[in-house]
Amino acid sequence: MLPAMVLAAGLGTRLRPLTFELPKPMVPLLDRPAMAHTVDLLHHHGIDRIVANLHYFPDTIRDYFGDELTYVQEAELLGTAGGVRNAKDFFGDEPFLVLSGDALTDLDVSKLVERHEAAGGVATLCVKRVTETSEYGVVLTDEDGRITGFQEKPDPAEALSDLANCGMYIFSPEIFDYFPDTPFVDWANDVFPALLAADVPFHVYEMDEYWNDVGALDELRNGTFDALSGALRLEALPDAGPDAIMVGTGSSLDAAALVEGPVWVGRDVEIGAGVRLQGPLVLGDGVVVGEGAAIKRSIVLPGTTIQANTILIEAITGSTGIVASLRPRTDTRLSAS
Repeated sequence: MLPAMVLAAGLGTRLRPLTFELPKPMVPLLDRPAMAHTVDLLHHHGIDRIVANLHYFPDTIRDYFGDELTYVQEAELLGTAGGVRNAKDFFGDEPFLVLSGDALTDLDVSKLVERHEAAGGVATLCVKRVTETSEYGVVLTDEDGRITGFQEKPDPAEALSDLANCGMYIFSPEIFDYFPDTPFVDWANDVFPALLAADVPFHVYEMDEYWNDVGALDELRNGTFDALSGALRLEALPDAGPDAIMVGTGSSLDAAALVEGPVWVGRDVEIGAGVRLQGPLVLGDGVVVGEGAAIKRSIVLPGTTIQANTILIEAITGSTGIVASLRPRTDTRLSAS
């Protein structure tokens, strides 16, 4: 299977205050960082040759994944495409896959590869139909799925396409022939316009699978809740469902007065008497919920204490020291199939 790159250098400003102390791809989602779900997806499809670019809190990512990944450092941010070119030697002469470290997806990588090979172009971009085009860059295509243009976040009344660019790609090595001779390079502003100007064919793969970019707090919450309900299929969450109650080792809900799914409870969670839990709800590893507390539609990050008689609704709550509370990769890594 082809090699892959996971983009992990971004600053994650829209996820602050979480990203004041950890990089965006390491924001917790259930029992592991968001990026670990992406890496698990690649392993599931037989991809073990994976490189990640690092910039912001680089040691956090390197220490967590260890030698599971190869790393390229960016002293200064090189852009969405410049960071990929910085890893060019890793790919060799093969086509390669590029995914965002903070993207939640159950993409069928094999189907994407088949589409790329059948289309025969220099690039294949994953796209998904959306109703609110003003939140995305959209892709224009002909009837064969060859890309003819782009619009950046158009008003729905003016949109010429409803196909959102998902930021997940396969490239043939010839793609680097269309890069400008500058350190900072962007796909949307530099490379893709160069392909169009040179009349180089590149195509779309229209996804039926789930995709959500967890670049902001609302998206993190929505993606987490989609995983609980089963709308997003994660290798780490085989028992998900609209009413599922999932409880980790060392945890018990026996003292709770009310539990309404979907609820995910991590390891070694303490639940006080009379607690009321209404899903969708996540209680991370090591969470303590004091007696009489009521929590609804929220994410409680690992290592957090909820004081007795607290009411928490529609929240993402945690405490500093998130990195120290993350479950080790040795406890979460899934084997390649």
